Amino acid sequence: MADMFYAKGEGNNGYIKNMEVLSFCGWDDQSSAFQMQLFKTEEGRYYIYGSGFGGVKGASVVIAEVTDPEKPRFVKRMFLLDSKEYPTTTCPKIQVADGLLVCAMSAGSGPDALVDQGDSKQIKCETGIRVYSIKEDPENPKFLGYWDCGVPHSIGVHRFMYNGGPYCYLSCEADRFEGMIMRIVDLSDPAHMKEVGNWWAPHQFVDGFPGRTVDHSAPHVPVFMDKGWMHGPPFRRDDGIMMCGYCGDGLYVLDATDVTRPKCLGNLKFMPAFSSNKAGARTHTALPLPGRDLVVVTNEGERFQFFPPGSITEAQAMNNLHMVDVSNPAKPTLIAEFPYPEVPEDFPYPNFNVMNLGVQGPFGPHNLHEPMSNKPWLEQRGDLVYCCYFAAGLRIFDVSDPYYIKELGYFIPPNPNKKPDESFFPGLPGPRNAMTEDCCVDDRGYIYVTCFDDGFYILKKTGKAAK
Repeated sequence: MADMFYAKGEGNNGYIKNMEVLSFCGWDDQSSAFQMQLFKTEEGRYYIYGSGFGGVKGASVVIAEVTDPEKPRFVKRMFLLDSKEYPTTTCPKIQVADGLLVCAMSAGSGPDALVDQGDSKQIKCETGIRVYSIKEDPENPKFLGYWDCGVPHSIGVHRFMYNGGPYCYLSCEADRFEGMIMRIVDLSDPAHMKEVGNWWAPHQFVDGFPGRTVDHSAPHVPVFMDKGWMHGPPFRRDDGIMMCGYCGDGLYVLDATDVTRPKCLGNLKFMPAFSSNKAGARTHTALPLPGRDLVVVTNEGERFQFFPPGSITEAQAMNNLHMVDVSNPAKPTLIAEFPYPEVPEDFPYPNFNVMNLGVQGPFGPHNLHEPMSNKPWLEQRGDLVYCCYFAAGLRIFDVSDPYYIKELGYFIPPNPNKKPDESFFPGLPGPRNAMTEDCCVDDRGYIYVTCFDDGFYILKKTGKAAK
């Protein structure tokens, strides 16, 4: 078979079913992106913003115009801070709505100390959110203000939701608590942002236990992942009901009608049957499907690059996508499991769990396409789920029948051909195979997929997926 135009070497084409690649953009061939956000201007131009992945190359946002999906145009790489002055600060996540670009700022070590902190408490850092305007000029965001979470040298802000309007819903560190909690910030005046509400699991409150202390700058090692803390993002529906992926605690359903005082309505745990040991966030995302009392809950897998051969010596619990009925918010109920991603016929491994490492890895999903009501440039369908499944690539699922979920198509990108010292995390010991990180779908149906240590692809659905 002839190599595809997006191949990264002879025979390194990746694998594809019921999709077609329209283009590939390597950003500036020196950048990678963790999370992507789309924005459509009043003139009908489409832009994609990507949060810089990793602290070694500085806290940055990359920008590309994707009005023509077959000819993406790299615009610029925008550094949010001077990396020499803020060497441990990163921008892991971003949100775009109402003409604003909101950037999460983190200066913590992360799982297994991915970012070398050194003597971190002697250097400058930012842990909070930065807000920029893209309304006037989407190619040159204008800085408007910074809100500090109050916990320096910590993870700061990780996942969060901004659907326009005054309130931003954060997964965020907070003094006197272990792990991130849900915090609500009013950014109607970006120069003077303020916290208006918050919520936490009772066991996170450090001062409620005699003699208990917390080191916010400590590495979030696998044992910490078992604990209940806010990963998120916290998704608040327009009716005020909020879904929170809460790591070891599973799914929390909150009543956030009053943003100043959210209240817990229900909880559904997924451990120990699902997720454990070397996986990422035990419960990662709790995504409400538009127009339906259904929530897709994910247990995060992990990237094989993090694990040298021999480091996994026992079976790993299943990481998967789950369908949860929340028609009664007090009793969230697991009603179905998503199918295991289809393995291509000519794939060099029998499945995705044992690939590369030869033992059952912590394989599983990562980010989902996240439709939001005040982002009309995003596809808003409640019958399709798009998931970046790390080594299994982008997967599209038909969830029109929530009890009988069907996979419609996949795209596993070609390997990035990066050497360990070229990575955004130099020295990672594991194999350099393709890892899909994040996806989003625009109102035209075009799909954007970003990859670890690589650029992004633009695809469209074909065959059974194009319904």
